[in-house]
Amino acid sequence: MTQLAEGNGARIGDGGWAATLDDVRIRPYNVTDDARLRRMSAWLSRGSLYTRFFSGTPAIPERYVRSLDGLDHWNREALAALLDDDLIGIAEYFRDRGRPWRAEIAMLVVDPWQRRGLGGLLLDCLSALALRRGITEFDAEVVFDNQGVMRAIRRRWPDVRSLKTEGSAHFRLPVAPPGPVRSGHAEGRHPG
Repeated sequence: MTQLAEGNGARIGDGGWAATLDDVRIRPYNVTDDARLRRMSAWLSRGSLYTRFFSGTPAIPERYVRSLDGLDHWNREALAALLDDDLIGIAEYFRDRGRPWRAEIAMLVVDPWQRRGLGGLLLDCLSALALRRGITEFDAEVVFDNQGVMRAIRRRWPDVRSLKTEGSAHFRLPVAPPGPVRSGHAEGRHPG
């Protein structure tokens, strides 16, 4: 889990050159990203995979990789965070067909980039797209063990309450306009 960008020697977490958010590009996920998504598994702990997929999987499930081929970039969107040629984060929403103003969100960030602001940056970009597309509420299902995400939700939405389900908390979150996006982070600023 130390070498993220073999091409230019960018190293994360081992005392080498440490990339920052200014080095990350955010853009819509596309079908050419499937190999990057599979490689992303190498930088994810079993705990990170469990909290995203709610199961003990040793790698990103192939059914998930294939499901992203069906993005329509309107009702179902995913944004990719890239460091050089490596996928280091992905955020997605899929719209509720019965309530088109709502969408389920999910996010996955490689372990070396957790707690460094990448999740918030992805959420800001995804929120901007969602608002432009008429989505005003996000639903999020969070495993109780994922205390980092629980704290992040409480910081961003201090008044939100969760519904507890078996092993997880369900949040209904108002989609707020994103904060200012720092320069250099998103290609074309707000993808879409």
